[in-house]
Amino acid sequence: MSYAARIAPLVNIPARKVESVIELLESGATIPFIARYRKEATGELDEVQIADIQDAWKKMLELDKRREVILQSIEEQGKLTPELRRAIEQAATMTELEDLYLPYRPKRKTRASMAIEKGLEPLAKRIFSQTDNSGLAALATRFINDQVPTVEDALQGARDIIAEWVSEDLRARDKIRRHFARGAEIASRLVKGKEEEGAKYRDYFEWSEPLAKCPSHRLLAMRRGEDEGFLRVSIAPEEELAVNDLDKIFVTGFGEAANEVRAAVKDSYKRLLQPGIETEFRNTSKEKADTEAIRVFTENLRQLLLSAPLGEKKVMGIDPGFRTGCKVVCLDANGNLLKYNTVFLHNPFEAQAEIEHLVEKYAIEAISVGNGTAGRETMDFLRKINFRTPVEIFQVNEAGASIYSASEVAREEFPKEDLTVRGSVSIGRRLMDPLAELVKIDPKSIGVGQYQHDVNQTQLKESLDRTVESCVNAVGINLNTASKHLLTYVSGLGPVLAKNIVEYRAENGAFTKRSELKKVPRLGDKAFEQCAGFLRIREAKNPLDNTAVHPERYALVEEMAADLGCKVIDLVQDKEKRASIDLKKYVRGDVGLPTLKDILKEIEKPGLDPRGAAKSFEFANVHSLDDLHPGMILPGIVTNITNFGAFVDIGVKDSGLVHVSQLSDKFVRDPMEVVSLGQQVTVRVVEVDYGRKRVALSMKGM
Repeated sequence: MSYAARIAPLVNIPARKVESVIELLESGATIPFIARYRKEATGELDEVQIADIQDAWKKMLELDKRREVILQSIEEQGKLTPELRRAIEQAATMTELEDLYLPYRPKRKTRASMAIEKGLEPLAKRIFSQTDNSGLAALATRFINDQVPTVEDALQGARDIIAEWVSEDLRARDKIRRHFARGAEIASRLVKGKEEEGAKYRDYFEWSEPLAKCPSHRLLAMRRGEDEGFLRVSIAPEEELAVNDLDKIFVTGFGEAANEVRAAVKDSYKRLLQPGIETEFRNTSKEKADTEAIRVFTENLRQLLLSAPLGEKKVMGIDPGFRTGCKVVCLDANGNLLKYNTVFLHNPFEAQAEIEHLVEKYAIEAISVGNGTAGRETMDFLRKINFRTPVEIFQVNEAGASIYSASEVAREEFPKEDLTVRGSVSIGRRLMDPLAELVKIDPKSIGVGQYQHDVNQTQLKESLDRTVESCVNAVGINLNTASKHLLTYVSGLGPVLAKNIVEYRAENGAFTKRSELKKVPRLGDKAFEQCAGFLRIREAKNPLDNTAVHPERYALVEEMAADLGCKVIDLVQDKEKRASIDLKKYVRGDVGLPTLKDILKEIEKPGLDPRGAAKSFEFANVHSLDDLHPGMILPGIVTNITNFGAFVDIGVKDSGLVHVSQLSDKFVRDPMEVVSLGQQVTVRVVEVDYGRKRVALSMKGM
C-alpha cells in the first residue's frame, strides 16, 4: 500500500491530495510555498493540513526503517517464518511492530534466561501445558542439580520462564493495554520529608484521577514535580481485574499445574507486564501532553509574532529601571541606533529634560517601554510630559530582551555596544516590527506558553521553527531592509543564502527587481522558486514585485492587462478594470480559480501588511496588589494563554489569571476561542491572594 493510501485515513484527507503533497515535499517544496502557490495541486489544503501530512509521512518512513531492521534481525536468527514476516510487514504502528519483535529481541540476562540456562525450560513447558494435575514435586525432582538444589528452586525457575512467556504474548499485552486505556489512574504522592521544599506542588501531595481525564497542564506539573524529586507518580489500572483477565487466557486446567501457572501469571503482571505497559502509557500520555502544550505554545507564539507593528517611525526605546536607571535609545525609522543615554526617575526634573531633549532632537514619534521592573512607573512618568509634538507611548513585553542582548546576533549587530544598549534597542524595535525583532530570540525565551522546558525539545523546536517560518512568509519580507536572521526563515533560503543576500545587497545596493535574486551566489532556480513570492521590493519598477504574486505568474497578469488594453500598473490603480476581468478565461493547466483569486486580491492592495496597526494602552490607577479589591473593574492586556485560562496584565507586578470558566458567560472549551495574545480586555477582580501573590479575575458579564 502506498504512503498516501496509508496516511489518508490518519489525517482525514483524500489520498490523491496526500500524494500531491508528498510529491511536492520530495521535490524540495516548503510548507508555506505549497499552501500559497500550489493550491490546485493540493485542493487548497492549508499549512496545518500539509504539516500533518508531512509529520505522518515522516513517521511512516521511520516505521518502515524499523521494520527492515527487525526483519533482518529475526532472519539472522533463523526464526523468520512466512507467517511472522507477513505479520511484521502488515504492522501499522510502532507498538505493534515492537510487540512482534519482543520474543526475538536480544536480551540482557533475565530470571527466565538464567532458568533456561539451568535446563528448566522443559519443566516450564510441562507445567504450562497444565496436563499434569498432580505429582509436580516428583516431576521437578528430575531437574535438581548443582545449579538447581531444591524442588522449589526448580518450580520457581519454571514460573520465571512462564512469566516471561506471558509477558511476551500478544494477547496478554493487548489485554493489559485495554485495562490501562479504560481504567488507568494517575496518582501522585509526596516524597517523605519534602513538604517544605516541594510546597509549590502541594496540590499534588495526595492526588489521583483517571489518566484519560487528566489535562495536559496537570500531567506536566506532576511530571515536573517527580523530576525535581518532590513527588512519586504512578499509572496503573485495578490490579485484580487485570490479573483475572490474564488468568482467563492462560489458566486452562486445574490442580497443581494450574496453580503454578496462576502464580506465574500474577508475577508476570506485577513484575513485567504492568511496569512495561505503565512505561508505555507514561510515554504516550506525556507525548499527548507535550503535543497539547506545544500547540498552545506555538499558537501563543504565532499571535505574538503577528502582533500589529507600529511601522517605520522614529522610536525611543526604554529599558526601565530604578537603581541603575532607565536605559534610553533613539532609533531612526529603519531601527538604526542614533543615541544612547541613561536617565534616573528619582531625579525627575533632569530625567524629563533629557527625554524632552532627545525627543525633539531626533524627531521621535513614539516611545516603547519595557514591561519589567519600573515599567509601570516609567509609563506614568512619560504620560505626564507635555511633548511639543505628538508622541505615542506604548508598553511592550520585554521577555527575552536580555537573552537577545547577550546573543551572537546582537553582538554581530552592535559589536561596540554593551548589553544594556542592545536590550533597549530590542525593546524599541519590538514596537516597530515585532516579527522582525522576535525572530532573533530563542522562542522558548519569549515568555509565552507553559512547561516549554518540560516537553520534548526536538518536537518543540520543530514546531516553533515551523511557526516562525509560517509567520514570516505570511507577512512577506522587505528584501532591501530585512536582517540576515529574518531572511533565514523565508521559504527556500536558510542561513547560508540569507547571509549571501545581505552581502550581495551591501556590495551592490538595493534590489530593484526580484529576478536580481538569481545573481546572489548559490541561489539557484529551486531556491528562487521557493522564496521569490515571499519577498517584497518597495518602489520597484514592476508593481508585482511588491505583492505576493509569484514571478511564475507575471506573464499571466500581463496577459490580463493586455486583454484590457492597459498596463499592469493600471490594474493596480483602477478598481473598475480589475472588476472587469473574467477569471474563468485564464483557467488553464495548473492555474485554477484559487490562484487567480489570490492574484486579484494581491494586485488590489500591493504591499499591504496583514497585521494591522499597533494601538496604545493605558492601565487604571492601580500599581500593586494592595490597590486591588474584589469587584474592581479594570482594563488589561492578555499576556499569556494556557489550557486552563488566560493571564492578564492589569498594571500590577503580577499578572492575574482569568480561569477558563471565567472567560465568558458561555461554556469555553479552548481559551483561544475567546481571547488572543495582546488583546485589550476588561476584567473584574474576583479574589486577591496576598500570600501567594495571585489575582483571580473574571470576564463574565464584561
